[in-house]
Amino acid sequence: MKVVITGTSRGIGRAIAEKFLAVGADVIGIDKLDAPFAARGYTHHVSDVYSGELPDIDGTEILVNNAGVQDSGRDIDINLKGTIRVTEKYAFQGSVKSVLFIASASASTGSEFPEYAASKGGVVAYMKNVALRIAEYGATANSLSPGGVYTELNDRVINDPALWKRIMAQTLIPKWATAEEIAEWAYFLTVVNKSMTAQDVLVDNGEAAKSDFVW
Repeated sequence: MKVVITGTSRGIGRAIAEKFLAVGADVIGIDKLDAPFAARGYTHHVSDVYSGELPDIDGTEILVNNAGVQDSGRDIDINLKGTIRVTEKYAFQGSVKSVLFIASASASTGSEFPEYAASKGGVVAYMKNVALRIAEYGATANSLSPGGVYTELNDRVINDPALWKRIMAQTLIPKWATAEEIAEWAYFLTVVNKSMTAQDVLVDNGEAAKSDFVW
């Protein structure tokens, strides 16, 4: 199983890479940062998904578009345009079985930095376009939209007791997902799943469903 994953240097992307390596897959990581680890079966390419040179990779079976930035001034370039660039290069060929896009709960709620929310909403729309076109190969295309995830990128609020209390008050199950749990979802959607396509899966501990009813 040949798996291409973008944004593998840390957080969700690293956890997804480790999950696929654990089941014996050949994993090719693409990230603007250096390799996060040395492991049998892992190949790393340093490149910016929007503007860098993308490596030639034959026979991609699973593509996971995870690379992303937040409130960077480049959110639309990296999160949306970079994702489109990677997908158009690797997805549409005979070996492909599944394409997964790591979007965000903000794609449906809009509750984020403006360009970030717009970029992830665009990812979900583009996913549906990919699903239409990739069906001729018998392949699925879906997106996974996490809410809060315990990663170092979110340390600012995780480590602030006041902010964390406010966040938990807006979450039905008062916790966030781990990167490892999101990796399990990614594996399920790309390997176990054979029939669901063109769908966005929201994993947010019920944050989007929260409603404070006052009588």
